[in-house]
Amino acid sequence: MLITGAGQGIGRKFAHAFAEQGDRVVVADINAAAAEQAAEEIRAAGSEALGVAADVSDKAGVEAMVQRTVEEFGTVHVLVNNAAMFSSLTMKPFEELTVEEWDTIFAVNARGVFLCCQAVAPHMKEQRFGRIINISSSVVVTGRANYAHYVASKGAVQAFNKSLATELGSFDVTANVVSPHGIVTEVPRDTITEDQWDSIIAGHAIKRKGTPEDVVAAVRFFASNEAGYITGQSLLVDAGLRYT
Repeated sequence: MLITGAGQGIGRKFAHAFAEQGDRVVVADINAAAAEQAAEEIRAAGSEALGVAADVSDKAGVEAMVQRTVEEFGTVHVLVNNAAMFSSLTMKPFEELTVEEWDTIFAVNARGVFLCCQAVAPHMKEQRFGRIINISSSVVVTGRANYAHYVASKGAVQAFNKSLATELGSFDVTANVVSPHGIVTEVPRDTITEDQWDSIIAGHAIKRKGTPEDVVAAVRFFASNEAGYITGQSLLVDAGLRYT
């Protein structure tokens, strides 16, 4: 089980949740200290985990991450592409975005997914089994204003996933997307302020903020044997948000 962006936030919850059900987990994060801390927490609880520093936008770094995973645990059965630029983004009208801002977010959010999938594919194809879960966002549906670079990068993830599922299906490797909305973690974020939450929740069918555990359930399902006949799909975990 390889989870990127697992040193904090939702990714960290993924790592703990899969470890608790008996999976051996590779906690990958660009922050080496955060990755190792999360892995140590899992080991202290009695499960197997490896912390790995990795920049998912870097091809050599991604290949080294996957190689380390294979060396430590023999193979990789499940990949959760969670790493993304998100909480640190500056919201602004699309006309004000620079080329550098656009390219930077695509390097992590879109290229990173591509590189990680490319690196694990040979192992999954050889063993004729694999589960790839790509984390996108509900903003692909809502088209949230002043967020075009993030929206487009997450839309690219969903489009890429369709091709991925088609190409890997004959090897019994599935690829699915989970798209969260309104999830609160310990990670500070400037993209939603406290005074905006009331109006956001007003658009929910389920009148509360989301928790990482809400997303964990969806990812666990796509990673399970029960989801072996499901691929190329995108599941919104969004409290029944009304897209109007």
